[in-house]
Amino acid sequence: MPTKYKLRWLISVMVSAFLAATAVSAEATTRKSSDDTRTSAKAGKSKAAARSARAPKAAKSSTKVSSKASGKASAKAAARAGSKAKASARAAGRLSAKAARSARQAKTALPANSGRAMADAPRARQGMVSAVASDVRVPMHPVRIESPAVAATRAQIASPAASAATGASFGQIYGLHHTPDPLELRSSVALVVDQDTNEVLLAKNSEAVLPIASLTKLMTAMVVVEARLNLDELITITQDDVDTEKNSSSRLSVGATLTRGEALHLALMASENRAAHALGRTFPTGLGAFVNLMNQKARQLGMVDSHYVEPTGLSSRNQASARDLATLVKAAYQQPLIRELSTSPEYSVQVGRRQVRFGNTNSLVKNPVWDIGLQKTGYIVEAGRCLVMQARMAGRKLIMVFLDSSGKYSRQADAERVRRWIETAAPRHSPSAAWHLDAPRS
Repeated sequence: MPTKYKLRWLISVMVSAFLAATAVSAEATTRKSSDDTRTSAKAGKSKAAARSARAPKAAKSSTKVSSKASGKASAKAAARAGSKAKASARAAGRLSAKAARSARQAKTALPANSGRAMADAPRARQGMVSAVASDVRVPMHPVRIESPAVAATRAQIASPAASAATGASFGQIYGLHHTPDPLELRSSVALVVDQDTNEVLLAKNSEAVLPIASLTKLMTAMVVVEARLNLDELITITQDDVDTEKNSSSRLSVGATLTRGEALHLALMASENRAAHALGRTFPTGLGAFVNLMNQKARQLGMVDSHYVEPTGLSSRNQASARDLATLVKAAYQQPLIRELSTSPEYSVQVGRRQVRFGNTNSLVKNPVWDIGLQKTGYIVEAGRCLVMQARMAGRKLIMVFLDSSGKYSRQADAERVRRWIETAAPRHSPSAAWHLDAPRS
């Protein structure tokens, strides 16, 4: 074979070998790339699956962390709220305690405070009493309510034993407190009368016969004053004057000496039981005669429902009706000394080596809103809280009687309700619609 053909053949073989090698290399590269792609896809799927598998765990873990964080935050918030609530409660408790102390001080101070002490705590309680009565808006016309239970009071069904066993007054035992009235009085018996005309403006169970407690002392004073005894005569408190019925206390110790006038002053103003008993005991004809004179005076005045057994009112057998008591107030008002002593804000007497100050048992005498001409309070369990007064209001002189009131200051609050009713009510009613205290009793 010529040389030139050999070279051509050799070049052709080399080119073919090169092309074959190139094709093999390209195919291998293509296979490798395809394998790498499949491997990467598998790896991607595996990683995605792994991530998917880890996601719920991560979510749960995240939820737990969030819950813990939220719980801690809530606990902190609750703790802060609780601390604030406790602080508020403590503050409210301190304020309530202060208010309670103020109220107790006002209640304690009021009965014994003098006129010059009106700027202190008692004024707060007087404002409270006025506020109680501020919503009274009843048209002005005669109000008369008589419960069917009034008849039972005349039969004397209730007894001191029943009252002591239950802690209830006779009026509560009879059910008189269930008698409604437009002024919503806390007293089961009430009577308001024009002193000059005897016109009755308000009557609630006014004919019920009930224990009258220390209202008795008004009749005691009547007998003493009308007897015209020497008021400067000295009388001595003895063991006979000590209360053995209710075991009440007294600042007049046995052996204390005071004048008859001082004893009368303390009996009317401070409702001093030993002073009242001493007035009857030292009467010239004796205690028994003194009580007889009390009953004689009641009959003379026309007090047909009244009966007295002793001069203090500690006995529940001292009884009367509101109508009788209004008659007694009208008669006692004619005695200037009784008017003066019963409305005295305070009085001091020498007891041994001490000067003892006594205050009026009726806080309204220290209230400048009131113009009181005569008053007397009373309380024993069987009688409840009682009050009689003569006062001027709305240009009229009125006699007010409140018996068997429930609550320590409710009798004064009832008087405030009546005063507000009288002063703010519509123009006076026609006289033809009124009835009178001296009218025949049904």
